[in-house]
Amino acid sequence: MSSATVSLFGSFALAAVGAAGLAYTLTHPGVLAGFVERAKATSGLTQQASLGQTNGALTSTEEAPRRQSGVVTLPAGDYGHFQAEADINGRDIGVMVDTGASLVALTYEDARRAGISVMPSDFTHTAQTANGIARVAPVTIQRISIGDITVRNVAGVVSERGASERTLLGMSFLGRLSRVEMRGGTLVLQE
Repeated sequence: MSSATVSLFGSFALAAVGAAGLAYTLTHPGVLAGFVERAKATSGLTQQASLGQTNGALTSTEEAPRRQSGVVTLPAGDYGHFQAEADINGRDIGVMVDTGASLVALTYEDARRAGISVMPSDFTHTAQTANGIARVAPVTIQRISIGDITVRNVAGVVSERGASERTLLGMSFLGRLSRVEMRGGTLVLQE
């Protein structure tokens, strides 16, 4: 087994663990809140220390602007899905945020638009999708940006032509952010 294959399997495993942890955290917010409270207590932080300071006035993070440097807030769309325009290798591509996807999964057509070319012989792996098992080509995406957030050298896959309808922004991107938080009908991403 080549070192590239071992590295790819390692990336898949790391992304799967990250997806499971994020899914658990999103479905059990009390666990994370308890952890944060214990961390504050052991580090001596007070409620005031957890609030932002602006011109001498304290403001809670709830009152912060919807768009800050390195922070993007996405409203839920149809059926509760979070969609965005991402800049992938310099091309605007519509994506759906999918915490259940281990990797960024590009449609064949979106990959071509982003300058990623794959040959039929590149479809060496399979992936479980909502529509069943699909053949995919592993790739490294040079750059993905959403708003002020940019992540470089992102592991991804390209699906066969016509096999998928939408590019999915999975955990290989989301797992590299410092914060991914669902709050009401919004998704907050922070670099």
